[in-house]
Amino acid sequence: MSAAFMGVAQAARLLAQGQASSVELTTEFLSRAKAHESLGAFLHLDAHAALEQARAADARRAAGLGSGSQGAVVPGGALNGVPIAHKDIFVTEDAPTTAGSKMLQGYRSPFDATVVARLKAAGAVSLGKLNCDEFAMGSANENSAYFPAKNPWDEGRVPGGSSGGSAVAVAAGLVTGCTGTDTGGSIRQPASFTGITGIKPTYGVCSRYGMIAFASSLDQAGPMARSAEDCALMLTAMAGFDERDSTSAQRPAVDYSAQMLTPREGAPATQPLKGLRIGLPREFFPAALAADVDAAVRAALSELQRLGATLVDVTLPRTELSIPVYYIIAPAEASSNLSRFDGVKFGHRATQYGDLLDMYKKTRAEGFGSEVKRRIMIGAYVLSHGYYDAYYLQAQKLRRMIADDFQACFRQCDVIAGPVAPTVAWKLGQGSDDPVQAYLADIFTLPASLAGLPGMSVPAGFGEGGMPVGLQLIGNYFAEGTLLHTAHALQQATNFHTKTPEGLR
Repeated sequence: MSAAFMGVAQAARLLAQGQASSVELTTEFLSRAKAHESLGAFLHLDAHAALEQARAADARRAAGLGSGSQGAVVPGGALNGVPIAHKDIFVTEDAPTTAGSKMLQGYRSPFDATVVARLKAAGAVSLGKLNCDEFAMGSANENSAYFPAKNPWDEGRVPGGSSGGSAVAVAAGLVTGCTGTDTGGSIRQPASFTGITGIKPTYGVCSRYGMIAFASSLDQAGPMARSAEDCALMLTAMAGFDERDSTSAQRPAVDYSAQMLTPREGAPATQPLKGLRIGLPREFFPAALAADVDAAVRAALSELQRLGATLVDVTLPRTELSIPVYYIIAPAEASSNLSRFDGVKFGHRATQYGDLLDMYKKTRAEGFGSEVKRRIMIGAYVLSHGYYDAYYLQAQKLRRMIADDFQACFRQCDVIAGPVAPTVAWKLGQGSDDPVQAYLADIFTLPASLAGLPGMSVPAGFGEGGMPVGLQLIGNYFAEGTLLHTAHALQQATNFHTKTPEGLR
């Protein structure tokens, strides 16, 4: 059986039942990754380390570790031998970490990020590190300091960002699943653009320890894979309290796969979503929404209705304000977080300079790309004396009001739904001359990020040029199980998540 386009859950089952070995799956995925290098998904592919991990996984299974009776996958080894990869924003002990920036070219961390360590403990095999916008700043993966990733559905289009390499790797069948991060939509938007499934959990569910910081009050890790079932398996391994992260939520361990499969009380098998109220904010369906996106999203909503859900009209009146609020708060935090990259202890250092100040200036001028510099300067400006109260403080107040708007909605519904992005993926280079236009494309993902809520992108069909369209689902705090259950029900009734780009089959 070919490993191409195999999901996390399918690979885990085959391995647990002895129908394939980790070495076999890993070898095929490595071959596919090499054959499709032109897509720009990987920044670092390590065949030697991956095969070493695969052999160790096969040895554990042969010794009776990592699988249960009748080939069932057991907790602690649920991903034993499953080939995945990591967004290059997570530090890794056995591979370089660059955050897509020349500033960290050649850097090797002395430790693994918590998310990486937990997936490793679950037995996952890492093929390497995936391309991303520099320091996770971007919506197209064109801000990578090395090369842009290309959308496998149309290589002349962007895959979305900042987790563009992660989206491409899954969509092109180069891995079963992978890690991503979402600060303002960086899991959901690329998942939508490439026809895969991705979930940003509630802020604090996944540890940020070892995740190179962009905006600390917004950054959150999450899985990107073929299906809700795959994401649930990965999230179960990734999530959990970490005392090394002061923002980590102190909650008991959660089995998201079990939550996803738990039937709704009183719901018949033919209508698994009976009793579920899905809110449709009018602000998520403006006149400017592309007709093809609108049609695909509304068709998916009709399918959810057929599965028993009830659609409810709600309002998120401050949706438009989420763009200026986000692009004040995120750059402010970035300007602070990125001040550590000064050429002193690690990372790039200018080769010629006069004194310490000159070394700082030249190092940062050479090491950072234009978008990172832009955001650092915006952040420094809004935090400066005389402007802090006028900009940053006001943005934080509005952020609280945006979160309150969501809570008002959740008194009327269980899940909020709408498009992930206003259009399908745009052409490579189309937004490079107008960064504000790219910022506006985040209009539907930013509100949930600012509120710290879980959000998900689920394949919902195709639009202009045969490009994928994603349905966004947003839940209340710690309602990942509800989102996964809803997405899984939709995916049991549709096959959009199984579609693959023709030229890569």
